[in-house]
Amino acid sequence: MTESQDASIFSLACGSAPLLISIPHLGTRIPDDIAATMTEVARHADDTDWHLDRLYSFAAGMGASILTPIHSRYVIDLNRPPDDINLYPGRNTTGLLPTDTFDEAPLYREGCMPDEQEKARRRSLYWEPYHQALAQEIERIRAQHGYVLLWEAHSIRSQVPRLFEGRLPDFNFGTADGASALPGVIEKISADINARGQFSAVANGRFKGGYITRRYGDPGHGIHAIQLEMAQLTYMSESRPYAYRTEQATQAAHVVRKAIDYALSEIGAQYAR
Repeated sequence: MTESQDASIFSLACGSAPLLISIPHLGTRIPDDIAATMTEVARHADDTDWHLDRLYSFAAGMGASILTPIHSRYVIDLNRPPDDINLYPGRNTTGLLPTDTFDEAPLYREGCMPDEQEKARRRSLYWEPYHQALAQEIERIRAQHGYVLLWEAHSIRSQVPRLFEGRLPDFNFGTADGASALPGVIEKISADINARGQFSAVANGRFKGGYITRRYGDPGHGIHAIQLEMAQLTYMSESRPYAYRTEQATQAAHVVRKAIDYALSEIGAQYAR
C-alpha cells in the first residue's frame, strides 16, 4: 500500500484491490477562523462518524484504498452536492454547509452565518480536493482491475428524530434504489444479517446513499457504489465522549467485512466471465 495525501485536507492510502473505502464524515478539525464564528456546541463535532477508521482497520489487509478527510462535516459536508440540492426532497436534513446539528442546535453565533461567498470558498478549499482525489482513485482502480467497489462508510446515532422515526436498523445499505451498484447484492447481504439474528439490516431504507454514492456509482461502466450507514450503538457509546466499545465493535466489524467480501465476490464475478 502506498500513501498519497494532501495532509491539510485529506488522507489517501492507495491499495492493490478493486476496493475504495471513503469515510467522508470522519474528520473533526475546525479551522480557527471558522471556529471563531461558531457556537460552543459546534466545537464538540457531535455529528461525526466517530471511530470508523478504527472499525474499518481490517480494510488495509484486504488491499483496500482508504480515503478520509481531515475536517469536520460542520466545515463542509463532503456527501452533499455542490449545488446544495436536498437529496431527500420533503425531508428535514442538513446541507452542504450545515447551520445546525442533527438535534437542531445552532452551529453559528448570531450574525456569523456563512454567506454564499464563504460557501464558495469552503467548496473550493475542502470539497473539491476530496472529490478530485476520490474520482482519480476510482479511475486508477478501474484502469487496473476493470471495475471498482466504492464503499461509502458512515455511521449515525440510532435515534435522530429530525431525520427518521424510531430506532434505526443496525446496518443500512444503500444503492440509490439499485442504480449505483449490481442489483440484488445489498438485498442478499441484508437478508443474511437479519437471518442470523444478532443485528438488523435493511436495503435502500431511510438511507439510500448520499451524493457520493449517487454521483459516482455507475455499474454500467464498472463503478459499483454502496453506502453503509451503521447505527452507532453497534460499536460505540452514542453520548460524549463517544467511547469505542471494543467487544461490540469487533462483532460489528466482522459483519461489515463479510458484507464487503460478498459484494466484491458478486461484483467481481460479473467481470470474470
